[in-house]
Amino acid sequence: MSIFKFKQFEVDQTGCAMKINTDGVLIGAMANQHAPKNILDIGTGTGVIALMLAQRFPESHIYAVEIDGQAAETAGRNFQLSVFSERLSINHIAIEQYNPATQFDLIVSNPPFFVNDLKNEEVRKGIARHAGEDFFGLLIEKSNSLLADEGQIWLVLPVKQADEVIAIASQYHLSIAERINLHSDENKPTFRQIICLGKNKTILKESDFYLYEDLKVHTPEYKILLKDFFLAY
Repeated sequence: MSIFKFKQFEVDQTGCAMKINTDGVLIGAMANQHAPKNILDIGTGTGVIALMLAQRFPESHIYAVEIDGQAAETAGRNFQLSVFSERLSINHIAIEQYNPATQFDLIVSNPPFFVNDLKNEEVRKGIARHAGEDFFGLLIEKSNSLLADEGQIWLVLPVKQADEVIAIASQYHLSIAERINLHSDENKPTFRQIICLGKNKTILKESDFYLYEDLKVHTPEYKILLKDFFLAY
């Protein structure tokens, strides 16, 4: 059984091309918004980000979309078995075809990001990891249309793609409000950025976050961030 146990829920990863990873749990713990009522997780995969958000925001309803049928089925099962089941829902659909009546206060995604890269031989893993040429344009356009006026979009991306997304977002009058530079340790360059976009211009808040302080030893900041989720902390 491919089950990952958290403090308040379990995630079965069976049938999911992309397993639980650092990017997902970090954005699940970091994406923030004041008292969001409706949250959207785009490309939910195993459902781990949606479950983390359900734990963090007990008054919210979390909607998840997933294009891969097997992953959507697994995420749906993870939702049903969780204590948050009444506040979680899954749609097996491509985001561009998703047309809910709801506007979202918080939109979160750990999207595929290898644009124009070599396609993985495993087709489903390729879908999960690789983005087509116009993917980010579609993602931002759709997210903008689904976003409440005071809402925010949080994404985790490699630096190059983050810069591209920020440029695309400006075409839709979305401004970057926060950027978190993720590093393996203090001696390593940024390997991912978590960015926050919104419709209202604000002063950019920028910070650095380090995963390790020594070989296989996580930083105190990492442990504090994930202590409500990981059994080890």
